[in-house]
Amino acid sequence: MKLYTVDAFTDVPLGGNPAGVALFEGALPDEEEMRRVAAQMGYSETAFLRRIGPERFVVRYFTPVEEVALCGHATVGSFSLLLQKGLIEGGRTYIAETGAGDIRVDVADGLVWLDMASPRELGALSEADEAALLAMYGLPADAFGTLRPAIVDTGLPDIMMPLACPALLAALKPDMEAISLLSKRLSVTGVHAFACAEDAVHCRNFAPLYGIDEESATGTSNGALTYYLYRRDLVFPDKTNLFVQGEAMGKPSKVYSRLTQGENGVVSIRVGGSAVVREG
Repeated sequence: MKLYTVDAFTDVPLGGNPAGVALFEGALPDEEEMRRVAAQMGYSETAFLRRIGPERFVVRYFTPVEEVALCGHATVGSFSLLLQKGLIEGGRTYIAETGAGDIRVDVADGLVWLDMASPRELGALSEADEAALLAMYGLPADAFGTLRPAIVDTGLPDIMMPLACPALLAALKPDMEAISLLSKRLSVTGVHAFACAEDAVHCRNFAPLYGIDEESATGTSNGALTYYLYRRDLVFPDKTNLFVQGEAMGKPSKVYSRLTQGENGVVSIRVGGSAVVREG
């Protein structure tokens, strides 16, 4: 077994979202051992993987206490590590066998790309919930600008919270208890706040209901934001979009997305990113 720490969705050491990655040549160890190693690594997830074919890997993901079916940033970290170690090649498609099923992973131009679940916009917030959202972040009444919040899902449902400018995003004063209560009542994971700028879309993600006050890089949330912006003619098919996250935490992250529209009108979304290997 070889153990690594990989910062995903970033090209800066100690940026992005860290994950543990454990590479095996033979069979993976038993669950108790993987759980022990994940606890020792101490990250939100550690990926355990071994190659079972030229383009196929088995990948299992463990938090320090339990196994989870899939983890986006740990997958980006794992395949970025494999690429940097010369164990896979750029310009190829690989399959990760996970607890969530087979996941297609494309490696291109130094980035690892993953499919998101089919995008769905689940509805707008009521006026009362919009007002509550403003209050729990210490925002003025006109903070949303010309857009309105909505709940969007590309694997996990989140409230997309538009802000008129990046200065408002940087100045947020989140009330974590109030955010948790609203998230529970609306059955969402959390709030994905964003502000559009010329260089990128800048984001902050809050999921205190699940023990994450603020997350430095969230692939599923930025996949959902891609769909939100597409439905408002702010994102276009077959273009690469850049979402910058984690700045307020001192852990800058870059999450890329691409939206495609099939002949039947079905929309699909992928998110991608690079990673930095810190140890191993």
